[in-house]
Amino acid sequence: MPLPRIIEIIPSDRPSPALVTIPGSKSVTNRALVLAALSRSRVLLEGALWSEDTEVMVHCLQTLGFGVRVEADPGDPANRRIEVDGEGGILPRSGGTREIPLELFVGNAGTAARFLSALVCLGRGFYRLSGVPRMHERPQASLLRALRDLGYGVEATSDRLPVLIEGRGPRTGSVTVSVDQSSQFASALLLASRVGGWTVGISGGNPDELPYVDMTRRLIEVFPHGGGEFRIEPDASSGSYFWAAGFLTGSDIQVRDWPRSGWQVDARFPGFFPLPADVSRERDLGDSILTAMILAPFGPAPVRFTELGRLRVQECERVQAMRTELSRCGARVEESGETLIIHPGPLHGATITTYNDHRIAMCFATLGLKVPGIRLEDPSCVRKTFPNFFQKLSAPCPDGLGAGVREPVTGRLLSGTELLAS
Repeated sequence: MPLPRIIEIIPSDRPSPALVTIPGSKSVTNRALVLAALSRSRVLLEGALWSEDTEVMVHCLQTLGFGVRVEADPGDPANRRIEVDGEGGILPRSGGTREIPLELFVGNAGTAARFLSALVCLGRGFYRLSGVPRMHERPQASLLRALRDLGYGVEATSDRLPVLIEGRGPRTGSVTVSVDQSSQFASALLLASRVGGWTVGISGGNPDELPYVDMTRRLIEVFPHGGGEFRIEPDASSGSYFWAAGFLTGSDIQVRDWPRSGWQVDARFPGFFPLPADVSRERDLGDSILTAMILAPFGPAPVRFTELGRLRVQECERVQAMRTELSRCGARVEESGETLIIHPGPLHGATITTYNDHRIAMCFATLGLKVPGIRLEDPSCVRKTFPNFFQKLSAPCPDGLGAGVREPVTGRLLSGTELLAS
């Protein structure tokens, strides 16, 4: 049974200490899937996230002819053990013709859209990548220009998806890609560069200050390209909601096996209590900057969230979404250019539009642990990265937070599989 169209978060009467397990990192999982496919032999990924975005990647790799087998993971029901048959840099299934290309559907998964655009260049023939309408609005131009510069055929209206790519196999060359709109453009090229023979330069930002590009480089360094096993660390962005829940409720809430590799910028999140006067999307936090925004009204002074431009071109226009929904809850929020200033002050319950954005839904669900009356429209959108998120909120302590999740229409409390986003 799917989640209801609207749910309400009921704060726990007695917040208690908790030690919560979170699923694997989406960013690491989708990078590892590509590297496993390009490896010289079979790779087993342990603790891999199993969500909408990673399912999309697995399905696309299978469509490209890779052997991919998925098994349950005992560590967390939202994780899987995924075995990928690496083919030594060869795409097992060739593309089609210009008239009948091999079709790959990427949903609204930015990592799949960008990483697969580079990957299919290593094949032969024509591949067409498409997604949901929002994915067709998201930027792709810098990556597509870079692929053309490397000698591949790329046809796309306004340089966005849908895109028709002619794979021509490895073609040694050098290219520079701009990361002004997304660091995923550079990551896509880097993941395929070892097989493609590409030397990748980056413009539009200091590569040393681009944490997701750094994640990609470090992952490439340690990945078992000759085959073997690789463990995916927990998702720090998803873990931010539980650290925030502890801050909001005054409970000792910890996240089990918090990532210490330094790969994920959002692993810094626990160090941002109390919030500083300024928080940058470019220098300080990744997706968890949205989580920090819901904490700002509870501080002693206004907080400036800066360099937010990339948030405008993600799953939704996140700057506008956060300003709108926080204001709906009574917060005083000022928007100026790429900055939001959020002032301290009392909040109240409201019905939240989630914009089909998993991060918006999980942020305001977390706020609902402190502010009674928070209702979420379309809560199932959390399946993109954290399908059992609401199960974690409602599970009894210490494994969960002991909150209630109610269907407002009937007043019925939801439990068990009813809380799984599918």
